[in-house]
Amino acid sequence: MVGNPITNAADSTIACNDDGSSGALQLTATVAAGSSITAYWNQIWPHNTGPMLTYLAQCPGSSCTGVSAASLKWFKIDQAGLLSGTVYSGTWASGKMINDNSTWTSTIPKTVPSGNYLIRFETIALHSLPAQFYPECAQITITGGGSLAPTSAQLVSFPGAYSNSDPGLNIDIYSNAAQTQTTYQIPGPPLYGSAVTATVPSSTSATTTKTTSATTTPTSTPTGSPGTVAQYGQCGGSGWTGATGWYGIIVYFSP
Repeated sequence: MVGNPITNAADSTIACNDDGSSGALQLTATVAAGSSITAYWNQIWPHNTGPMLTYLAQCPGSSCTGVSAASLKWFKIDQAGLLSGTVYSGTWASGKMINDNSTWTSTIPKTVPSGNYLIRFETIALHSLPAQFYPECAQITITGGGSLAPTSAQLVSFPGAYSNSDPGLNIDIYSNAAQTQTTYQIPGPPLYGSAVTATVPSSTSATTTKTTSATTTPTSTPTGSPGTVAQYGQCGGSGWTGATGWYGIIVYFSP
């Protein structure tokens, strides 16, 4: 995985924090549609101002192994931004993630078609400009799914889904305006299953200012150590030599 935060929305590594190619020992987990999946950040996360987002991308063929994450079309299944208060001093989704033992839980929609997917968990830190992107990916096979395909407006590419000039990324949370602002525009496409449309990619911010994510409290407390990499993670690539200890995720599944 890359040790430094990504600050350019057009960075070639923004899909999965690297080129997204899987290694020889890549594992794939089976997840039932409608079940929850939890990402655990393997250190105490320091950035409590910013949104949390979860994406899926379906892979062609019988496996995601060997597929470049940059070649896939992604759709957002979960998002949360400013939960309460003001942009300057309010409670953010990333703060909730920290308070929940550095975990974020999303639900795989029951309507998502069965198949092989990459799942992409992302936290975006807004304490500095430009914003800092922290994405990580894992390979999963979804079973028992539905038949609702994402619409063209809900599908994006990485890079391409964001621009550094998007309102939700080019925001000064320490400004005078932020001290009274109580809305926040979450970047990226509209949520999967929603009727909201968006323009992609020049200004791909969702038109809602706040969306409550489908999250639950993990049933058990995950454990990990700095420098570990997700069991099902796909944050490496050609020339990857191991975890850096800067950040990473471990992925847990709940039936």
